[in-house]
Amino acid sequence: MSLRTFLQAKLHRATITGAEVDYEGSVAICPDLIRAAGFYLNERVDIYNVDNGERLSTYVILGQKGEICLNGAAAHKGSRGQRVIIASYVQLAPEEIPGHQPTVVLVGPDNEITRS
Repeated sequence: MSLRTFLQAKLHRATITGAEVDYEGSVAICPDLIRAAGFYLNERVDIYNVDNGERLSTYVILGQKGEICLNGAAAHKGSRGQRVIIASYVQLAPEEIPGHQPTVVLVGPDNEITRS
C-alpha cells in the first residue's frame, strides 16, 4: 500500500520576529502557536516566505511568546517583519484520506491567533 502526503497543519502569515545566523538551526515558534497548530518540538516543518518567495525545511523549537525566529542557515531566508507560512505534513494511507482535515491557524501581524 502506498502512502500519500497531505497538509497536516499550518500557521498562515506569521511574522518573523528575528533571524539568528549564529545558531545551530531551526525555527523558534511561540508556544501558543505551536499548541494551536499541533506541532511537536523537533518536528520537521516547511517555511514559505510570503514576501520574498524563499522556501526552506527545518524543525520546530520552543520560542518565546509571540516569537517566530529563523535560526542558523534559515536566517538567510527571511528577515524581521516578513510574513511566512509554516506547514507540517502527514503521510496517509488511502483509507485515511477522506476523513483528513488539516489544522489551519490564521495569524495576525503581532503573531496573535486571529482564527483557527
